Amino acid sequence: MKRFTGQDRAVTATWHPATQAVRGGTARSEYGETSEAIFLTSGYAYDSAGQAAARFRGEEPGMTYSRLQNPTNAMLEERLCLLEGAEACRVTASGMAAMSTALLSHLSAGDHVVAGRALFGSCRVLVDTILPRFGIETTIVDGRDNDAWAKARKPNTKAFFLETPANPTLDIVDIAAVADIGHDAGALVVVDNAFASPVLQKPFLMGADVVAHSATKHMDGQGRVLAGAVLGSAQWINDVYLAMARHTGPVLSAFNAWVVLKSLETIDLRVRRAVENATAVATALEHRVPKLLYPGLASHPQHDLAMRQMSGGGTIIALFVADRVQAHALLDALELIDISNNLGDSRTLMTHPASTTHASVAAPIREEMGITEGMLRLSVGLEDPRDIIADLDQALTRAGL
Repeated sequence: MKRFTGQDRAVTATWHPATQAVRGGTARSEYGETSEAIFLTSGYAYDSAGQAAARFRGEEPGMTYSRLQNPTNAMLEERLCLLEGAEACRVTASGMAAMSTALLSHLSAGDHVVAGRALFGSCRVLVDTILPRFGIETTIVDGRDNDAWAKARKPNTKAFFLETPANPTLDIVDIAAVADIGHDAGALVVVDNAFASPVLQKPFLMGADVVAHSATKHMDGQGRVLAGAVLGSAQWINDVYLAMARHTGPVLSAFNAWVVLKSLETIDLRVRRAVENATAVATALEHRVPKLLYPGLASHPQHDLAMRQMSGGGTIIALFVADRVQAHALLDALELIDISNNLGDSRTLMTHPASTTHASVAAPIREEMGITEGMLRLSVGLEDPRDIIADLDQALTRAGL
């Protein structure tokens, strides 16, 4: 039986994405297991004291401690590199661990960061509140406005941070244009790609320097584990990101890494099916509610840009009713769809951002972001779309719509 300890990146890079998602990064032990092994170990033994010292000096390859290296995590990191087209990756304990360490590892007191207005609630808190506590200046812009990014640049601008599609407003940011503007200022361009996933969008091909993920979402896709990932050049990951992450410890557990590895085997199938379902649901609801946003529909104000950047409209729909009372009434009338603040799941989930995911964001900032009291975020899953539509139709009726 063939045995190998790893793969040749030059070979695996030629595979198509669906093949990479199943086989990329596989490293078999001497037992020849077909399913990736879980290495539940905190540390590693050495043949001699000299070998231990050599590994810690970086003179000999090998594992030293699972805060820094773990075989299961390494397989996941290699697979994600292949899917995103990155040189290097580090997996983290959660999506917010990925976002915060991606920025904090690069920024210092006195630096300036520009961020798109529409961000996940905790990301807005990170930019608005946490970074300034460490002496990092921040400017928020309407991410849809390329000129706003250009005007926000300062001599000390070190990073641009954006989500596209944005959570939960589905704003689309022109990655290529913003990357050019950021690079002209000498800024690192960091893109949160969780909403699209690497199945639909490749930010590195459009000029992004760093891509960050909440792997809790589409990568796990079944609501089981928290996970995150930060991807970039080998130089930036090894010399900048790890300079902080190795000492602060945002590492992903090997068990959670294994769960995500197994989930990635079906990510291409899951995301593409969910996009088909979301398109059907959005089409059915478009004229049933006062307002609906879905990048895959021509009615989305940035539909053309979304379709240039993404290979599908995504799995998320934003819909708007009158107010919080009506939004909660609709949620409470659901029979099939779950009320949940997670997304990218095999199950269809719905939440009221103003009272859940963005409740920690001040009301005036929510309004500036476009998050109204009547906004609902729908994450479309893998059920039959006819059942999803039927449940939403009866819930809308019972909510007075």
